Amino acid sequence: MFDSLKFYKGSLVDLEEVVHKLNKYGYTRCRKISSCGDYSLVGWILIIYPVTFEYPVRLDFSEDIVQSIKSIDLVSYKTITEHNGIIILPLGELKRKRIKKELLELGEQPIDSFVDIEPGDFVVHIDYGIGKYLGMQRIRRNGGLKDYFVIQYKGGDKLFIENAELHKVQRYISFHRKPPQLNSLKSKRWQSAKQTAVKGAARIAKDFLHVQAEREKTHGFAFSKDSDWQKEMEDAFPYNETPDQMKAAIEVKKDMESSRPMDRLLCGDVGYGKTEVALRAAFKAVVGGKQAAFLVPTTILAEQHTNTFFKRMEKFGVRIKMLNRFRTQTEQSTIVEEVASGKVDIVIGTHRLLSSDVKFKDLGLLIIDEEQRFGVTHKEKIKKMKVNVDILTLTATPIPRTLYLSLMGGKDISMIETPPLERSPIDTQIIEHNNAVISRAIQQELDRGGQVYYLHNRVETIEKTAQNVRKLLPRARLMVGHGQMNSKTLESTMIKFIRGEIDILVCTTIIESGIDIPNANTMIIDNADKFGLADLYQLRGRIGRFDRKAYAYLIVKDLGTLTCDVQKRLNAIKKYQELGSGFKIAMRDLEMRGAGNILGVEQSGFIDQIGFDLYCRLLKREIENLKLTVL
Repeated sequence: MFDSLKFYKGSLVDLEEVVHKLNKYGYTRCRKISSCGDYSLVGWILIIYPVTFEYPVRLDFSEDIVQSIKSIDLVSYKTITEHNGIIILPLGELKRKRIKKELLELGEQPIDSFVDIEPGDFVVHIDYGIGKYLGMQRIRRNGGLKDYFVIQYKGGDKLFIENAELHKVQRYISFHRKPPQLNSLKSKRWQSAKQTAVKGAARIAKDFLHVQAEREKTHGFAFSKDSDWQKEMEDAFPYNETPDQMKAAIEVKKDMESSRPMDRLLCGDVGYGKTEVALRAAFKAVVGGKQAAFLVPTTILAEQHTNTFFKRMEKFGVRIKMLNRFRTQTEQSTIVEEVASGKVDIVIGTHRLLSSDVKFKDLGLLIIDEEQRFGVTHKEKIKKMKVNVDILTLTATPIPRTLYLSLMGGKDISMIETPPLERSPIDTQIIEHNNAVISRAIQQELDRGGQVYYLHNRVETIEKTAQNVRKLLPRARLMVGHGQMNSKTLESTMIKFIRGEIDILVCTTIIESGIDIPNANTMIIDNADKFGLADLYQLRGRIGRFDRKAYAYLIVKDLGTLTCDVQKRLNAIKKYQELGSGFKIAMRDLEMRGAGNILGVEQSGFIDQIGFDLYCRLLKREIENLKLTVL
């Protein structure tokens, strides 16, 4: 079990003991923190920069009571997000390999960190099963006060857990929206359910390894090492790569150089640089004599990617074409013919690429952007394209099946978790419709020379909405954009907005994927309660992509009449406004809407009984044990 320091709001802390432990853990005390492993204590303010955290953490005390816990910006010290509790691990522990595979240790590192568990959440205790977290309670024992994590079980029984045992607790996550049945502290049902899940995991692990072995047998095209052209093209990248971005690019290219077909998920938040990794992979494919296809969910995104690829590869003579409904039938037919004959090196397009008339002369790489945006029929066609072809899937919020496969090792995964320099979290507010607030928010952005997205997702009433906004800001340059417009008119409108010739774009969700406009940093989303969590997250990702503070306003008609589900959804998007929340959004979305039997009836049954987190650990352990047996 990891030795650790645990802090919770309202808990009693001995600061002298904390300093002693931090020193023992390998942390360095300094006047001003500057890197991971530093900490400072000035008066009643403790700032720690744990190596496992993206940002430093500030703890404010009143006497010895923790008043607040916040992630803060390293430079400005501004609050990024607040926490109910945190766990600090020793620096040395993080470098040790775990050898034991006891069931107890399955709880050491939960998928969702402890700080995300709120009172009222269902949780899983490895030894006692599913209960409801009630909060922290201070109890006097042996002449002193101690804080306990309180879980309620069936019949109202309560379990009081000391800090040292918290590694055994994870949030309960299932694939169905219905609440789980609480276990009883007096029954053996939990132990029985756990053992059943272990046996089931062992069977599924065998099937899983068989599929993986078949995948290893498949032979594809092994690309050569990077050429001089590859280095020259990559050196022309106008920004500094983040460490994660560089690591992901290396992993992708290494896969391409293997004879085994690549099947890699590149998961990174919106604006974290996934497109650059994809661009480098596509260029490598072309230099290796193969064609590359880049499948994207929207026509506007296809246009933007085409422009980016063309600018970077023009000097190398790479032939790039875009295939979508913006093209005339004659243009589409010509492009299809050129793709089939090999005259096109890279084709970028929407689901039009999946049409039966599109044939490739020698496809070597397929890049899929945001797979969850494609329907079942489209995905079946994608599967047919995948035979012996390298696959790179880009996503900010992975769908549950992909997330699961990645956790299990069934799909290689690269994570870009380092935000670009100068990026800051998006200030997100949930408000009722108020003309004065809307006018002030837009004017504030215009006063600093910026642009605004006003998102209204009903084509029938979008013109009326635009008229209302015009009345609020009569001097602003405003235009409307939506998917049912004439393609040329829409294209012209978007180009004007990109060039800064429009102040306010009243639009539908056509802007949802991939549009990069550095100057647009305020977004107003009308009827935000009508959107799903992942959709809101993706939309909000259109702003705050560069070095300017961004603001998102989620507008609802009446806060008092929102359903419980909608409130949870909106609160989650507000809570996860810190950078790099894509994985958390995916998991939270899964919890709130459910996802059916995406892993089959048998596995979904196990997950309902013991929770997604613990089931993943059991299955992963069985896979590792089987691999050891084979070796």
